[in-house]
Amino acid sequence: MGTTIAAECLHQFVEETDWYNGIVLDALVPGGSWKRLPRPLQSWLRNYIGGTALYLVSGFLWCFHIYYLKRNVYIPKDSIPSNKAMLLQIIVAMKAMPWYCMLPTLSEYMVENGWTRCFSSVGEVGWPAYIVYQTIYLLIVEFGIYWMHRELHDIKPLYKYLHATHHIYNKQNTLSPFAGLAFHPLDGILQAVPHVIALFLVPSHFRTHILLLFCEAVWTANIHDCIHGKIWPVMGAGYHTIHHTTYRHNYGHYTIWMDQIFGTLRDPEEEFKKAD
Repeated sequence: MGTTIAAECLHQFVEETDWYNGIVLDALVPGGSWKRLPRPLQSWLRNYIGGTALYLVSGFLWCFHIYYLKRNVYIPKDSIPSNKAMLLQIIVAMKAMPWYCMLPTLSEYMVENGWTRCFSSVGEVGWPAYIVYQTIYLLIVEFGIYWMHRELHDIKPLYKYLHATHHIYNKQNTLSPFAGLAFHPLDGILQAVPHVIALFLVPSHFRTHILLLFCEAVWTANIHDCIHGKIWPVMGAGYHTIHHTTYRHNYGHYTIWMDQIFGTLRDPEEEFKKAD
C-alpha cells in the first residue's frame, strides 16, 4: 500500500513537469517532436528557453522603466550604465545560461526519482504545515547563500577564478539589472545550490521550489539596479550596491538578517549620512 502511494506521488511529479514542458516546448517545437528527447534533455531545454526569456524580458522591461521612462527619477543621468556595458553583461549571462539550467534539471530528476522530501500538492500537508516548511526552506536558502557568497570572497582562488567575473561591475554606472546573472557559470550554480540542498532537509512543495529558482532571475535583477528601496528587512539594491563597492559587506540574499547575525552588515542609510 505504501509503495503504491509513493509511486502515485512520484507520478504526480512526472505529470507536473510534463505539463511545464508542454507549455513551453509545444509553442516552440512543432509536432511534439520534443517528446522523443530523453527526459532530462526535455527539462533542460524547457528550463533554458524559459530562463533565457525571463532574464531578457524582465531585464529589458526593468531597464526601460528606470533608465528611460523614469530617467533621472531613480538614478542620475551620469550613473546610468552604457548600452555597451549592459550588452557585455548580457553576453556573460547568455554564455552561462546553458550551465545554470542544469541545476533545476538535476533537481527535477532527483524529485521525480523520489530522492528528495518534496510533495506535489499543498493538500498533502495542509496550509499551516506548508507555511512552516516553506519558512524553514527559505531560512536554509538564506543561510546557505550567505555563506556560499561569503566564501566565494574569502577563499582567494574561488574569488579569483569564479566570483571576480561578476565583480568587475563595481560602480553604480556599471551595475544594471542585466548584471544579475552575469556570473561565471560555476559561481552562479554554487550560489543556487542551497535551493537544492533544502529539498533533502525539509519537506518542500515542488512547484514552489521551481518558482523560487526562476524568480532568482527577477530578484537578482532587482538587487543590481542600484535603487535603494528602504523596505526592512529586505536586502535590496541599496545594500547590494555597497557589496559591489566594499566587497566585504552585505553578502545576504533576500534579507539583511544573516549579515546582522554574522557582523557583515553595512546600512546604506548610514552611507548616505556620511556622504552628506
